[in-house]
Amino acid sequence: MKINLPSSLIRQYAAVITVNLGVVSTGMSLSWPSPMLVKLRNETETTLSRPITEEEGSWIVSGGFLLGILGNLVGGMLLDAVGRKYCFLLLSLPKFLMSMLFIFATEVWMLIFGRVIMIMTDCFLFMVVPIYASEIASKDHRGSLGTLMQIFSTLGIVVTLSVGPFVSYTTFNIVFASVIAASSLPVLLLPDSPFYLYSKGRTEEALEVLLQYRASEAEAKQELQEYQDSANNVEKIDKKKLLKTKTFLKSLALGFLLFGGSQLVGFNAVQFYLQTILVSTKTSVKPEVASVVIGLIQLFASFCTPLILTKCGRRPVLIGSLSGMFLGMVGLGTFFKLTEAEDVEIRGFLNFLPIISLIIVIYCYSAGIGSIVWLVTAEVFDGPSRAFGISITSISTVVAIFFTTKYFALMTSALGPHVTYWLFSAVCVVIGTLIALFVPETKGKTFSEIQRDLGGEAEEKHDKERA
Repeated sequence: MKINLPSSLIRQYAAVITVNLGVVSTGMSLSWPSPMLVKLRNETETTLSRPITEEEGSWIVSGGFLLGILGNLVGGMLLDAVGRKYCFLLLSLPKFLMSMLFIFATEVWMLIFGRVIMIMTDCFLFMVVPIYASEIASKDHRGSLGTLMQIFSTLGIVVTLSVGPFVSYTTFNIVFASVIAASSLPVLLLPDSPFYLYSKGRTEEALEVLLQYRASEAEAKQELQEYQDSANNVEKIDKKKLLKTKTFLKSLALGFLLFGGSQLVGFNAVQFYLQTILVSTKTSVKPEVASVVIGLIQLFASFCTPLILTKCGRRPVLIGSLSGMFLGMVGLGTFFKLTEAEDVEIRGFLNFLPIISLIIVIYCYSAGIGSIVWLVTAEVFDGPSRAFGISITSISTVVAIFFTTKYFALMTSALGPHVTYWLFSAVCVVIGTLIALFVPETKGKTFSEIQRDLGGEAEEKHDKERA
């Protein structure tokens, strides 16, 4: 049976895949500490003048997330000033330069500085890609295209976990720099997003892009009309006025819940310290092998998400994902509680409990909330306020990542690993409950329909009546 795909759909996938190639290097960057910290702490493997301390390691992991706040605020302005495409290209240069710094670094401060700049660009990139993808994609394919970012990010994580433990520090960072360079160039061939072009008064160019990426001329013109309607409602983005708009404030609250909540559940603490955690379990499973298996499962989970989204709405996926993470975190806490005595023999099911628990945590996060949180957050904002809204709400992402990664090691030593993982499991319950109560379903809806669900239509009518 021959399947004929519309050329417009093929072009949508080609554009979104191309821009997501850059996310491979971001996945490599985010998982970089897992194998590299082990090498940097080893006297024979470190390329620095001395092995790093645990405190220095925590700053290498988390330091950049503090300045990631600045990156997000500046990023929101740049997205509207220079466009989605050129923001992506602007990020590529500092990423490449910092990867070269990693190769030649001889002191700890060089690595901390490099990681700070790298994480700032990664945080900004996680704003650019979902906005570009959501504006290139048609409403029927926005869900599946929106999940590609998680797939490509996970692919980068798999590369790091599969290559990093088995090659030297220098060799891995050469591979890292090469991936950054190779993934940036194809973006030059892409158009900018149609909404950005329209917002700059380049209506004809916006229509040309829509005609390439929509199934019919009627669909392209209808979307252009939606841009016009949206622009009429919010005119020229008076940010002070916007912050007094109930619908925008609702979108902001949902953005903070989704972005902050997705990081407070502890996934990044587990991911960044993965190899260190595996070593601490003292099971018979080799940490290097286990990290590769976990990385492959994370990649498999990311491929599952588009299939899940074709059958389920966004809300069930988010809630189911957090429910699975709850079980995995409880399992990790239980293992460390049962093995806290030094004379405990780790055998039988207990030998595999931490690996199984880690797999559950990573699969559920990657197949669910980790894959669609950026998609759903981009959907709850309308076009004119999207870049501004995401630049504000994504601050909660970097703040939450900083605290969970910077103080993860401190929490495990002060409270014990079992209490730490049980706390993360409790956060999963709280965030899942809030999502069930407040996040609307966005599957299959236009941005205008989503705004009406949030009360935008009623608010607009009320404003007209008052006038």
